[in-house]
Amino acid sequence: MTGEYVDPWDGRLHLESAHALYLHVPFCVSKCAYCDFTSYATAEGDARMGAYASALSRLVEEAEAAGLLEGFRTAYVGGGTPSLLGPEVLSHVISTVCAGRGLSELTFEANPESLTDGLLDACVEAGATRVSIGVQSLDDDELSRLGRVHDSARAISALDAALRSGLDVSCDLMCGIPAQTGASWADTLSRVMSMGVRHVSVYPLMVEKGTRLARSVEEGEEVVPDEDEAADRMVEAERVLGEAGLRRYEVASYADAGHACIHNEAYWTGVPYLGLGTSAASMLTAEGYLRARLVCPDLPEPDPSWVRVRLSCTSDVPAVARARGLADLAFDVEGLTSREAAAEDLMLGARMMVGIVPALAYHARATIGGGPVDSTFSHLVSEGLARMTPEGGLEPTERGWLLGNEMYGELWDLAEGTIAHSAR
Repeated sequence: MTGEYVDPWDGRLHLESAHALYLHVPFCVSKCAYCDFTSYATAEGDARMGAYASALSRLVEEAEAAGLLEGFRTAYVGGGTPSLLGPEVLSHVISTVCAGRGLSELTFEANPESLTDGLLDACVEAGATRVSIGVQSLDDDELSRLGRVHDSARAISALDAALRSGLDVSCDLMCGIPAQTGASWADTLSRVMSMGVRHVSVYPLMVEKGTRLARSVEEGEEVVPDEDEAADRMVEAERVLGEAGLRRYEVASYADAGHACIHNEAYWTGVPYLGLGTSAASMLTAEGYLRARLVCPDLPEPDPSWVRVRLSCTSDVPAVARARGLADLAFDVEGLTSREAAAEDLMLGARMMVGIVPALAYHARATIGGGPVDSTFSHLVSEGLARMTPEGGLEPTERGWLLGNEMYGELWDLAEGTIAHSAR
């Protein structure tokens, strides 16, 4: 006896709580030359950090009481430089998040200059399972050009301490840096691998408008490698990391078996997540958004067509630090229809090496229409950006990995609309 086929992807569009939690810590020792993130140069021990961190803990507790975190299994404390908070303050935030919840994973970000044995011990005790370290390079000239505070010796020391702590360790590296050569890049990769790191994220340097690096490039003080050279560096990274046993599982991330970042995978697979702190982003279902409105009644009423809602916290650091609850924060709000959400999931799914899984492909055809979806898939295959899987999904090719923006743009075009936007 056969029954009606149930859309296997549709369920995640109706989850009433977030399955992942992100906390944004916007403090840094100094602003890197390339950075356009929401972060601020802050002196160690600045009282604002403690007040802000206390507010994050309050907001987590309120979100849980409101049912917004019933299903969450992973958390990520990012920045900025969370390790700048110091052992006592950062471990308190982590323990608040972890307390009695049986999380699968809690990651905190750190920079080498503020990652100490004492901080590592405190965070392990509080419940952290993973640390992501912003190394970027092991060449001192490249680090200086990026405006990083640490040198290569400090980066190696921090990696060594993190590996000894028992935490799962991720290392962030950057290619396409001014003055970077093939030899210096190969040296950075091989030295990191020789230490036993089992997760590496590799990012090509982006020159963002308004940054110190952008001004240096405009004035001819710095020369950034072109896209072809940056692509060569990415290919070299895949080769070296692959020889060490790491496999690319997402466009920028490589891991040994069992060491992939579970939290980051949520961002690419349509799972609702909650972000707290200045500039933090959330993605909730329409049902989850209704729960959020119970504690934030000033949030705009959702349109009946919305199945997904994106929120971005626009409150600045002082406003977050003063907040007694979620209702004290301001947000930008975007509502997505079922078609827009399906197109977004296709675009994000293409970032994963497993690609657009059959369940998502089925959902997209049912939501958007088989004609448009199959036409787009066929065009991506004909352009050599993707290939169909035997099960009916779509996975990126090597060309699609290197020219990802072309593929992501075509998939997003299936949305055929303008996302509804409002502020509160």
